[in-house]
Amino acid sequence: MKTPDQCESMVDIRAEIDRLDRQVIALLGQRFAYVKAASKFKTSETTVRATERLQAMLQQRRVWAEEEGLDADVVEKMYQDLVNYFIDEEMKHWQQSEIK
Repeated sequence: MKTPDQCESMVDIRAEIDRLDRQVIALLGQRFAYVKAASKFKTSETTVRATERLQAMLQQRRVWAEEEGLDADVVEKMYQDLVNYFIDEEMKHWQQSEIK
């Protein structure tokens, strides 16, 4: 792993960005596993959607984004899209478990 200051070319930069993106995607996969596991603790579609939790989570991500010098609006949008997808998937898992 090279720090940004240690990179000597665009090849180095791109390799490090690719390495980081791979780690981010692996972490998103882990996050998704927790989302699916959460469905077994939910008792209704309302608890799956957890609107209040979603809003609180998005607000915390905004704070973290600002702490990292990132645009909070961009990070919120990214998480909104990601979490909406995860909620849809969690709903599918929850509905399948209700059928059994």
